[in-house]
Amino acid sequence: MTYQSRFVFHGGYRAAYVSFGSHPGKLVATVDAIDQKRVFVDGPCTQCPHFKCMQLTGFILEFPHSAGQKYVRKAWEKADINAKWAATRWAKKISARERLAKMTDFDRLKVMKAKKTRNRIIKTEFEANQGYARPCLNKTKAPKYLTTHIC
Repeated sequence: MTYQSRFVFHGGYRAAYVSFGSHPGKLVATVDAIDQKRVFVDGPCTQCPHFKCMQLTGFILEFPHSAGQKYVRKAWEKADINAKWAATRWAKKISARERLAKMTDFDRLKVMKAKKTRNRIIKTEFEANQGYARPCLNKTKAPKYLTTHIC
């Protein structure tokens, strides 16, 4: 059982990520809780989505109860939510997933070639330094019945 520590509460309003619904992938600010399933949000537009359509973030905004768009936007810019969101691992994973989804076959081919080249360079450097890393393997011979070398 997981413990959820992010709640919508009066006085400190949270930024939330809309995962699906009318504005997927957008950040919104929770303005007021309507009931246990819905919340009044302000973001790309003012609406009342279900809690299951969005995921609460750790960013808290300070503005008056049931504030209008002007106050919410001012608090959003004061807290610098967009920059903080872009710096999180959550946002980086989402952008990486979107970038992978937009790749063409030619882009995948270029990535594959780059990985092959990188791995070949790593392998040659590793094999070149292998003798220095384990000098005892070069001097002793393992018995024929052993398949692994033990130093």
